[in-house]
Amino acid sequence: MKLKKINQLLQEGLFDAGLTEANELQQETFSTIKSGADVIISSSSGTGKTTTIVLNVIQQLVREGEESPRALIFVEDKAKMLEMEDLFEKFGKFTNLRVYGVHEKGDMEYDKNYISAGIDVLIGTPTKLNDMFTTAGYNVNRLKMFIVDDADSILKSRHETKIMRISNSIAKTQRIIFTDQITERIEILADKMLVEPYVFDLDEEYEEDEDEDEEDLDEEGSVFHEIDDFDEFDEEIDDEEE
Repeated sequence: MKLKKINQLLQEGLFDAGLTEANELQQETFSTIKSGADVIISSSSGTGKTTTIVLNVIQQLVREGEESPRALIFVEDKAKMLEMEDLFEKFGKFTNLRVYGVHEKGDMEYDKNYISAGIDVLIGTPTKLNDMFTTAGYNVNRLKMFIVDDADSILKSRHETKIMRISNSIAKTQRIIFTDQITERIEILADKMLVEPYVFDLDEEYEEDEDEDEEDLDEEGSVFHEIDDFDEFDEEIDDEEE
């Protein structure tokens, strides 16, 4: 797979699964996510957003884990949680990453006991994760990635408060929002949660000063880095790593 400096264990998992070529979304966002920056990624359904999440989490967390979760992923429902679990098993089979998913109908005590034994990646619906963090008070000091998938759908269900309650308890981590489109609700959530995020809109060609509304947001303190030349940005990230 043509992604820069991809980790060997992830590479083996991709080859084993028969995935030999990264799609446009994965190629354009990989280096930016790998840099640790906050990111907003907007792309239509069916373009590989869920796979992109899984690949980047495996890339970031493949090293030896901690007792507490290092990646927290919000998903819309149980079906999406199960889909993501399957992808972690498929692409992360050569790693020792411990992945666990939770949803409203799961047994709360069982889930708490399982997580307390030590996991790397926790996937769950906003309601269940909020209930678990409220009652169990998990250690978030080791959290490396805070990801909201299908953010537009989640916000339509009015789960913003639950997401923000957990986000506000975390001092420092990389925060990433995946969405089908950048709506006003997404911009409000990003203003509250992300720090100088880079924005990828795969369904729209960005041009400098194209939208007067975006200029107004920048003046009010919503700083979105719009990336026009992805190859140039990849080179900058690689230079920093070297």
